[in-house]
Amino acid sequence: MTEQNNTSGNKISFGKLFWPSFLAVFIAGLVGMIFFFLVLGGIIGSFSEFGPEPMALKDKTILHLKLNGTILEKGKSEFDPTSFEMTENPGLPDILFALDKAKKDDRIKGLFIDIGEVSCGMATAREIRSAINDFEKSGKFAVAYNSGEYVSQKEYYISSAAKESYGFPTSAFQMTGLGGELMFFKGMLDKLDVEVEIIRGKNNDFKSAVEPFFRTNMSDSSRVQVERYMNSMWEDMRNDIAADRKIDAEELNSTADSMKIKRAEDAVEFKLLDGVKYRDEVMSLLMKKVGVDSEEDLEFQNFEKYAKKSFFEDQLLTKSENPGVAVILAEGEVATEGDGLTSAEICKLFKKVRNKKSIKVVVFRINSPGGSALASEEIWREVNLTNKVKKVVVSMGDVAASGGYYIASPAYKIFAEPTTITGSIGVFGMIPYTGKMLENKLGISFDRVSTNQHAVLSTNRKLTPMELAITQEEVDQIYDQFLQRVSDGRKMTKEQVNLIARGRVWTGRDALKIGLVDQLGGLNDAIAFAASEADLKNPKVLYYPLKKEDKLADILEIIDEQEEDESVSIKSQKIPQELMDYYASIKKIERMRGIQMRLPFEVRMD
Repeated sequence: MTEQNNTSGNKISFGKLFWPSFLAVFIAGLVGMIFFFLVLGGIIGSFSEFGPEPMALKDKTILHLKLNGTILEKGKSEFDPTSFEMTENPGLPDILFALDKAKKDDRIKGLFIDIGEVSCGMATAREIRSAINDFEKSGKFAVAYNSGEYVSQKEYYISSAAKESYGFPTSAFQMTGLGGELMFFKGMLDKLDVEVEIIRGKNNDFKSAVEPFFRTNMSDSSRVQVERYMNSMWEDMRNDIAADRKIDAEELNSTADSMKIKRAEDAVEFKLLDGVKYRDEVMSLLMKKVGVDSEEDLEFQNFEKYAKKSFFEDQLLTKSENPGVAVILAEGEVATEGDGLTSAEICKLFKKVRNKKSIKVVVFRINSPGGSALASEEIWREVNLTNKVKKVVVSMGDVAASGGYYIASPAYKIFAEPTTITGSIGVFGMIPYTGKMLENKLGISFDRVSTNQHAVLSTNRKLTPMELAITQEEVDQIYDQFLQRVSDGRKMTKEQVNLIARGRVWTGRDALKIGLVDQLGGLNDAIAFAASEADLKNPKVLYYPLKKEDKLADILEIIDEQEEDESVSIKSQKIPQELMDYYASIKKIERMRGIQMRLPFEVRMD
């Protein structure tokens, strides 16, 4: 017995063995990782000691642009630790800059546009089309290849800008016009015993963002504005296609009505495509254009790399010189902080360019459906202050509506694409009442203690008529301020603004007619106008936020260069897009705080 006790006393517990071992492995791993990145950083530093390496291109090079995924305003690089790869998404300014540079680059013979699944707004698609048209004016060729299983109208809209456009023989092809479907939640909320108090600005009958929560279908006002902007966008879209394909726009409309085009072969019959080809046949076509005998002799240049390097080199040089034009890129929902278009970042950028002596004029690029009323007012203030000392020219992207229009209103001039969604001058708030649901469905009840009558404001009790009236008064006051901001910026009376406001959405083309924008055009048009206003002959344009050198991306690019395919893709999400959209919608609701200046609905067109 004594012997057994002695044996038991000499045992070592699991904890004494595990935790020292685990701690030692953890520290060793951490030190190893730090050492690895220090060495990696040193290697990268040696590559970038003398600045970015100039891109070496051979004669008769074909620039290969593969559009497949989301096209944003601001390019971004993300490191995927699971695959040890960088995901590169060039922004629209990068694409426009690269196409402009390529048309003057003697080494570039032509452009091969390889189109897969593209996610972007109609205005972005139109700007890319315009850049392709401009590239072709240099005398260089542009060949588009619709290589996906399904060719959407938006993808074809981009590819139709090229003088030669082909499709894969078995691809499905859509040409049916534009349409949309809205989802309404009132029936579900009724079943759950959830009530929603809706507060809209006075006469904001077009502010239909809240309709799904108290209606089961579209109101007459909502239907009027949706039908109008869809018809306007479809008219611009088919006119652009008709002009480039040398066909009649009304015949194209008739073809869409009758659904005569279902496959790429049908598109050839109706002159929307020049032919159907397998990839090897497209390669043979490109070989003839550059005068080589084999596919191995084709010299392709990765467009993504060309755009990234060209744009970064330009911005590096511009920053070291005396830039005269500042372009501030603002994309996403308006908020005070976080992701997207935040007042914390945008206000800081406006202060910076306002105080930079070499900057003579500012272009404010907006792609936003709006958001926080407070953040919109903060940005409005900085735009207004800047415009008093340096002209601010706004360039609207796919959407610049509600709060997105609010921050544009004090600008000297406003540019928009014909297909830009803008206006939506209105305000709303929503207050859910969940008390009945929690009591009836879960048996949860509430009781309250307070020193004053209105001290406890909760979604678990309904607002009193007095509280509702106070909230309505606050919303009306913000709407009145919105009208005043637009009135001051656009040199109109508040009554004139109210007639075209009331939350109504307009296309850029219609907005020009009613005075909400000054001129139709894209980002490059706005920059050219701004430079002219500042009397800058050869303007140096600096984009904000400033481009930063990504050393990790550079070294990974060098490591991966041997295996790299000559094509480039704006990569799509690995998670299904539908799930990403639902997740984004949930996060959007979570971020809502206070009174909102927000587009009534999300516009996504294929």
